[in-house]
Amino acid sequence: MFAMLIVFVVLLVASSFFAASETAMTFASRPKLHQLAKAGSKSAKIIRDLQHHLSMVITALLAYNTLLNAAIASVLSNLIFDFLGDTSTIAAVGTSIFVGTVILVFAEMMPKTLAIQDSTRFLMFAAPAIKFFYYLFLPINKALSFFISYFLKIIRIKVTPIDQHASVEELRGAIDMHDGPGQDTPHEKAMLKSILDLGSVQVSEIMVHRQNVTMVNADDSPTEIVDQVLACPYTRLPLWQGNADNIVGIINTKALLRAVRAHSGSLDDLNIIDIAHKPWFTPESTDLLEQLHAFRQRREHFSLVVDEYGSLMGIVTLEDILEEIVGDIADEHDVTVRGVRPQVDGSFVIYGNVTIRDLNRQFDWDLPDDVAATLAGLLINQFRILPTVGQIFNWRGFRFEILRRQRNQITLVKVIPPGQLLS
Repeated sequence: MFAMLIVFVVLLVASSFFAASETAMTFASRPKLHQLAKAGSKSAKIIRDLQHHLSMVITALLAYNTLLNAAIASVLSNLIFDFLGDTSTIAAVGTSIFVGTVILVFAEMMPKTLAIQDSTRFLMFAAPAIKFFYYLFLPINKALSFFISYFLKIIRIKVTPIDQHASVEELRGAIDMHDGPGQDTPHEKAMLKSILDLGSVQVSEIMVHRQNVTMVNADDSPTEIVDQVLACPYTRLPLWQGNADNIVGIINTKALLRAVRAHSGSLDDLNIIDIAHKPWFTPESTDLLEQLHAFRQRREHFSLVVDEYGSLMGIVTLEDILEEIVGDIADEHDVTVRGVRPQVDGSFVIYGNVTIRDLNRQFDWDLPDDVAATLAGLLINQFRILPTVGQIFNWRGFRFEILRRQRNQITLVKVIPPGQLLS
């Protein structure tokens, strides 16, 4: 009986190990294991390699666990019958219930609960043993897998391979679920989600519209052009000739100042077009990820945005793309125009050229940004009219009141968000 008791304990410990291993393999963080493997952890490398065959590893662990549980039930039943000396039906039923409870608690629930608490730490300890038993069971595992695949094929059930790689939606979910300490966590989450959005946002949605772009007329005298550049807060200015769509170059203030310093005589003798750089044009449908790669490859920070007909739509800079990730970046030369003025009643007075993406990101609104880039464009597109001053529109729980219009352009809108409208 003492020998059987030792066997029972050994079997119980072994079954608990395989139950915990199966749970730990399922719950372990793949990114964390990947980082540990890169740091040189041999155990993490073992587990990372085994995760490429996760279904077969889990099958092996479950097989060991099932066989051991059957052995535990047999040994424990014999121990109880030998101790009681009773083989009646009632004793058999009671023994079965007791044995099942012992296996459930000590060989299933308890080890799995402990494994969930720190699955990575457990795997660091158990990795060599899991690897050994996996390869020990591998021939049987392959035979069983072949039989299962063949049987499923007979009954016409198609099994597709499991994709072990995280999808973009899974990454978004992981970012949303992250709740770290500190006040910067919401900002960090917004930055990570903005990086994932780069491929789905076009430059037309973040560009500076041509009506807000400071440009220089190449037909002006060089002295006037130098004065305009020095009075402007920007370092790069489009240079046009004849009409505003005919961009002949980009003036870089540093290049212009070097040319002025090296020039002797009257500034009116300068050839501004020769000083300007060749313009670089980008289609408005280019996504931000593609544009970011283009900036890196060309080692440029400035591009002109054109539509399908070649007409100038605006400009996009490297800073514009970075601001999509980290938020507004202001320097000592920026002309800061936020475009949003909160009111004491909970409403907002917003310029018409403020982008929908900025509003959604700042106030967690859900206004669609796929039909128009700016608030003014959204209102015109949605209501199919050019509204007059004082007109009010209710849509998606928002209330939009037109405060100001210049010619055919909406310049100022009062927005009451859904919560304030209900109150």
